[in-house]
Amino acid sequence: MTNRLPLLAGNWKMHHDHLEAISVVQKLAWALRDAKISKESAQVAVLVPFTDIRSVQTLVQGDKLPLWYGAQDLSEHAEGAHTGDISGRFLQQLGCEFVVVGHSERRSDHHEDNALVGRKVRAALDHELTPILCVGESLTERENGEHVAFTLRQCEEALAEIDTPEELVIAYEPVWAIGTGKTATANDAHEMAQEIRGWLAQRYDSSVAESTRILYGGSVKPENVSEIMQSEHVDGALVGGASLDPDTFARLIAASVRL
Repeated sequence: MTNRLPLLAGNWKMHHDHLEAISVVQKLAWALRDAKISKESAQVAVLVPFTDIRSVQTLVQGDKLPLWYGAQDLSEHAEGAHTGDISGRFLQQLGCEFVVVGHSERRSDHHEDNALVGRKVRAALDHELTPILCVGESLTERENGEHVAFTLRQCEEALAEIDTPEELVIAYEPVWAIGTGKTATANDAHEMAQEIRGWLAQRYDSSVAESTRILYGGSVKPENVSEIMQSEHVDGALVGGASLDPDTFARLIAASVRL
């Protein structure tokens, strides 16, 4: 057992408008209360579309809900002539705690490379946001036995300019298991989380390696999350589709913390 508080982060992707977000967050808070999930047993976050953040902030802060929230991306720039970009300062002013950086869909759909991802990590830290850095291999790397080297190279290149990541979460998301119904085995998740933690110890020091939370992401469900989180190196999950329904997400969270 470790002292790292489990983090269950629901990535809504491009789902739920701001009115739907209010309903979902309210129902999630009620479901967590009914399941007796407290802030002390797990940190639960929703990572919502930009247009939902203000509504979620008002609800969470106004009703003092036991939830955290954040965004799914941010700009590498603090401000300027960057049409459509969102500054980390804007997110920080809205009370966001987390921001996803380098999700596989951003890498593939928007051609974000490790260098850009690294600049976004820097931007998040500069604005007192906790980056959830996403790394993970495709099916090609997995089948060629290159999955560990590929994933650690993503870590190395994305954190090359980060001297000491005071607040950092790393999410291992095997690309071949996102939205496909396929899930890495518990052993797969343990292997990669252990490799990432070992890399953190070499790149920084043992204290950074011990304090950094490593999540698994990739078709996580209430039925498989418990086995995945039995690893001493897996500290939670980055949850996609299962986080869209508050009752399902609450069941997943309960399964995660009651090992």
